[in-house]
Amino acid sequence: MFAYFGCLMALALLTPGPAFAYVGPGLGLGAIASFFSLVGAVLFGILGFAWYPLKRLIRRFRTKTSDDEPT
Repeated sequence: MFAYFGCLMALALLTPGPAFAYVGPGLGLGAIASFFSLVGAVLFGILGFAWYPLKRLIRRFRTKTSDDEPT
């Protein structure tokens, strides 16, 4: 049933229809910039959550190597 619904939705999305709208260059560039800003914000959010544990891990490895070496 789900596969049938998925195929039906894919067919509906891939069937072209008339578009009674005009997207000018200003609106088009604004929409593209908004999309890239949203993608960048999500990526930076994921990076922000992953950065702190990675930083602690790197610091832990650096202190182990500096403790092992005689000065």
